[in-house]
Amino acid sequence: MIETDRRRALRAGAGLVAASALTAGCTATGGAPARDHPPASGTAPGPSTAKAPRPAPAAAPAPRRFPGRPVQIAHGPRTRPEVALTFHGHGDPATAKALLTEAERAGARVTVLAVGSWLDEHPALARRVLDGGHDLGNHTQRHLDINHMSEADAHAEITGCADRLRRLTGSIGTWFRPSRTRTATPLVERLARRAGYPHVLSYDVDSLDHTSPGAPAITRTIAAEVRAGSVVSLHFGYADTVAALPDVLQELERRGLHAVTTTELLT
Repeated sequence: MIETDRRRALRAGAGLVAASALTAGCTATGGAPARDHPPASGTAPGPSTAKAPRPAPAAAPAPRRFPGRPVQIAHGPRTRPEVALTFHGHGDPATAKALLTEAERAGARVTVLAVGSWLDEHPALARRVLDGGHDLGNHTQRHLDINHMSEADAHAEITGCADRLRRLTGSIGTWFRPSRTRTATPLVERLARRAGYPHVLSYDVDSLDHTSPGAPAITRTIAAEVRAGSVVSLHFGYADTVAALPDVLQELERRGLHAVTTTELLT
């Protein structure tokens, strides 16, 4: 009885091999491939190679209104030991990634105000910012002097970047910061609100890193001006900023200050 079962199993296995060869031959010669058949009795089906589809990433947070705060926000509460490091998003993507990685290594979270044309060139960075737990916002489409534009052109700058953020993340971003200026004109304020941003994000500490003064100078400038609740202006795209960030974060820690997103700073 055992021998008979073995022979049946061998015959079944031989039949499967022959069927596989026949199917391969048909495919190679251009004939129609053989139909799939259920496995022979006593033969376990192979593991499935189909992968479950990845769930779509959640939409990024939308802008929030902070009651009691002015339209243009330059700093947060002075009562908590927190500061917001905000980065103008443009330049070499390797520099951006290095800064984000360094911040995350230190347990810090930052705010990135992305330029729309930069997102056009490096769209994956939008999700990289969000996946790191950081804020992502709008810094206009082309980073031009928005305060001196016509109403139509300024509106296009704001909505152009907002459209790109929405397409990449499902949201227009949590913040709007005007380009090439610390504060927005009343016209730009109105246009930002029309585009969906209740506030314009300014800052009270300018690191001047865009002048490439060297990493020690950037650290000294921030250390001299930062205090609880500060919003610090920094930039992607500058090697000095990458070199300075570990010392900046260490100086904040020495003072008992923690770098958080702007949303966290104001919540």
